[in-house]
Amino acid sequence: MFSTLLIVASSYLLGSIPFGYILVRIFRGEDVRRSGSGNIGATNVARKSPVLGVVTLLLDAAKGAGAVAFAEWMSSPASPWTSPHLLMSLAALFAIFGHVFSIFLKFRGGKGVATALGSFGLIAPKAVLVAAGIFLLVVLISRYVSLGSIIAVASFPVLAWMLHEYGNAPGALALMSLSSPLIIVKHHANIRRLLAGTENRLGTKRSASPSERSEKP
Repeated sequence: MFSTLLIVASSYLLGSIPFGYILVRIFRGEDVRRSGSGNIGATNVARKSPVLGVVTLLLDAAKGAGAVAFAEWMSSPASPWTSPHLLMSLAALFAIFGHVFSIFLKFRGGKGVATALGSFGLIAPKAVLVAAGIFLLVVLISRYVSLGSIIAVASFPVLAWMLHEYGNAPGALALMSLSSPLIIVKHHANIRRLLAGTENRLGTKRSASPSERSEKP
């Protein structure tokens, strides 16, 4: 039980590190939450600096991978609850939760896509690769990054199940499945704009809507 609590706490704290916010604050002297979409993720950071956007993407993915790697190291096959896939999936969920509700930003944060990518890349690499392919296909056809992210995230648990990448642990698959709606709900503003036909396409200049500006801290 102690090891499980340690994994939950460490995964949440690691996921809570707001790399996008920190990088823009250090190198640009600005609060990334006050520009663009107000998000701390790589896409919004890239509007300030493409290089910082890439670094943010890598670091956000790395913190998810780090949480899962720690859970795998802590796991033991002696008990069904401490099976590697179950604890790794638990770590992934809480790392994503930390990114979305960062304790360092008054429980506000990003959308969790990059952190999920890093987390599940260690647990279900084949499913992640297929989901990444779906993302690219949707973006190439529609030029909507948000739509690609939503569809890829929604398809991931199904892909993990079809490809048997959950260690035959139903609990692990359930935890993977919980991550998807968490990320999709954080795209609520994008979903509204997609339905209204006002979402910006890839390659067009992004301007924050009045509703987004009102949501910024």
